[in-house]
Amino acid sequence: MFPIPENIYTVLKDTIKSNDLVQTVHAFHNKRIHFTYCKAIVDQNLIHNEILHRIQISRTEIDNLLSLQNLIPIENIKLSSDMDEISQGLLKGFIYVQLEPDLHEGLLINIADLKRGYRSNNEADNEYSVIGPKVGFVEDLDTNLNLLRKEIISDSLRFEEHIVGSVSQTRVTIVYMDGICNPQHINTVRQRIVDADDDVLFDSSILDQIITDNANSPFPLFMSSERVDRAKFNLINGQVVILSSGSPYFISGPTTVFDFFASPEDYYLPWILSSFFRCIRYLGVAFSILASPSYVAVLTFHYSVIPQSLLGPIIESRANVPFAPFLEVLLLEFTVELLREAGARLPNKVGQTLGIVGGIVLGEAAVQASLTSNILIIIVSFSALSSFATPIFKMANTIRFLRFPLIVLAAAWGGARHNDWNCAYFRPFIEIEIVGYSLFCSLVPISFP
Repeated sequence: MFPIPENIYTVLKDTIKSNDLVQTVHAFHNKRIHFTYCKAIVDQNLIHNEILHRIQISRTEIDNLLSLQNLIPIENIKLSSDMDEISQGLLKGFIYVQLEPDLHEGLLINIADLKRGYRSNNEADNEYSVIGPKVGFVEDLDTNLNLLRKEIISDSLRFEEHIVGSVSQTRVTIVYMDGICNPQHINTVRQRIVDADDDVLFDSSILDQIITDNANSPFPLFMSSERVDRAKFNLINGQVVILSSGSPYFISGPTTVFDFFASPEDYYLPWILSSFFRCIRYLGVAFSILASPSYVAVLTFHYSVIPQSLLGPIIESRANVPFAPFLEVLLLEFTVELLREAGARLPNKVGQTLGIVGGIVLGEAAVQASLTSNILIIIVSFSALSSFATPIFKMANTIRFLRFPLIVLAAAWGGARHNDWNCAYFRPFIEIEIVGYSLFCSLVPISFP
């Protein structure tokens, strides 16, 4: 620890090198007081109302820093003369106060503006539910912890804070229920967060990728959500919830794939209805993954499995299509994904118009130009619609992705059977392989080691 110089502002200006670092000097009761702070991240009202105004109206003599500290009604105040501690404090929203003539130490006072720049509306717009609460998390970590503490009034609720990011210094909080959560899971999460080596933590999803078991898996290994009630359910069920400052989403684990298809709305409906709707989601996911690959496998190598009543319309719709089913499906699936991405990146009203008009115009034009068949447009449309039934956005992205390798596998494996052996004998195996591969990918448990 080195003693601070007489003019700390000059030294800090060379260290921080930022125009928002300012120093002001005020005289009160024949005493000169130096105030040094970064004006971009402090609350100016606290400076004027809780510091300057309190000192100005005080009738007691300010002889030392202890008497000055007693005048300021702010909780987080500490005496410091360490240059590193002072520099880090100023960057976090502290103000450094020095009293002449002794300028070799001063008071670090926390006056950070924690609310400015954050949204006040905390409705869960991205995970909407008709029944139940609409409250979601925001980008302020303290507000999110407050929401959890109000929802779970129990002395078993534990908050454990860590700092991640050598540059961003992001606050990360581990939340769990003591006595319910497995201590091994808590230790695993704690160790991975402590060992996280990253410069900047932009969002909790980045933390998800840092502490995950397998970064190459297309499946989300942690649940990500913005709903407070979902975080409450996960905590009560023994999961570990992780929140970070600057992110309205939390991640929780360990999870299984079935957790990603459970909606918070299921708990607010009778069990019969909830079970029915959940089965609808499972069937929708299976159809979304298998519909296009089955179309490729059947129309390329297995016409005999098509009923005779349906064979005529299929042949008529594909009579003038110049592409093989494999290329036809890839072209249409790629077009649907482009429309979805373009609609998601544009403003809401423009994006909705693009999705509706673009889908109708392109679909009709593709059929008129004999680039695709009517039946495939219906299959791809239902497949895209089924993928939206998944409550968790990350799992919905995984379902969208799985269709493409399965389409390639349907064409490749079906071709191998057709060219090397009797196609009629091995006909059922192509469908069994596709279904088995999909079920294996979907039912694999996702948890900590």
